[in-house]
Amino acid sequence: MSRRVSSPIPALAVAVTLAVAVTGWSPAARALDAVAFQTDWIPSGEHAMFYGGWSKGIFEKHGIDVTITRGYGSGDTVTKLAGGAFDFGIADIGAVFAARARSGMPVKTIHMLYTHSPHSLFVLESSGITNFQALEGKRIGITPGNSHKLYFPKVAERAGTDPSKIIWVNTDGAAMAPLLIQKRLDAAPFYSIHHYYQNKAAQEVGESIRVLPFEEVGFAIYAASVVTTESLIDDNPDLVRRFLAAIQETYTWAAANPEEACSLHVDRVPEVALDDCLGSLRAALGFVLNEHSEATGFGHYDPERLAFTWDVVAEAQGLDLDAGWDPTHAVNTDLVP
Repeated sequence: MSRRVSSPIPALAVAVTLAVAVTGWSPAARALDAVAFQTDWIPSGEHAMFYGGWSKGIFEKHGIDVTITRGYGSGDTVTKLAGGAFDFGIADIGAVFAARARSGMPVKTIHMLYTHSPHSLFVLESSGITNFQALEGKRIGITPGNSHKLYFPKVAERAGTDPSKIIWVNTDGAAMAPLLIQKRLDAAPFYSIHHYYQNKAAQEVGESIRVLPFEEVGFAIYAASVVTTESLIDDNPDLVRRFLAAIQETYTWAAANPEEACSLHVDRVPEVALDDCLGSLRAALGFVLNEHSEATGFGHYDPERLAFTWDVVAEAQGLDLDAGWDPTHAVNTDLVP
């Protein structure tokens, strides 16, 4: 089947009209800014708003030609960002605190995402463990440097649990869930947003997983955040502002259209099952769009919770609290839309 075009001008006009309708871009707008963006971990459903928004054209709408790559942990993202490997990243604010307090890395959190941490322990329903006190004398799997173990003494203090009675078992991260399901561990540390697909694996052998969230005992600290360098904030605040506007739009769009977000995400990351994506996405959105973010303003922070987050991170990572270091040195939300 063929078609004839009498002149390239009408075709161009149609293309421009479509571009305006879909992305908000116009010929009068500036050229797209190329932006490299790294997440904090493998592209599971918790990142569907970013990958889906990339395909949807949300970043383009804000004048950005984005390239998204997976991360290898928040510490890795912060270090590479400081070294100029990319322009923006997703990292736990604890990693930003540690990087700035220890070595003065010129990296800052510019937008809060998770208003409370998804740190939790997974246990089997059949174990009879229903709270943190019941973990005394039990075997909990852990990986070297895992923040769950670093934070657990504070959680235990609030839950009335004796942390000295916990049996920590060094385990390969990939083996953690299978060992729990096989009952070779009594508990395993996971972000609660990963419950859906881990529980699906447990149900295949007739088990089910209960989540013990750290936040359940009042351990409410900030977690994932958008980060960039001080130099980008100073040199190109307009780009930072537009990038954050795009990030916010990806979240509100994904919250209203989770199936579309995950469908587009799976197109880019086919190793993620659609139902797993939806389970993780919906759980992640609950940490971002909630009563706390409504009260503080999406992307902003509550000073009291920020101070508590710093106290917890500093104690867990052996940072010098006596130095009087101000945690707001690591945060700049002035450019949040």
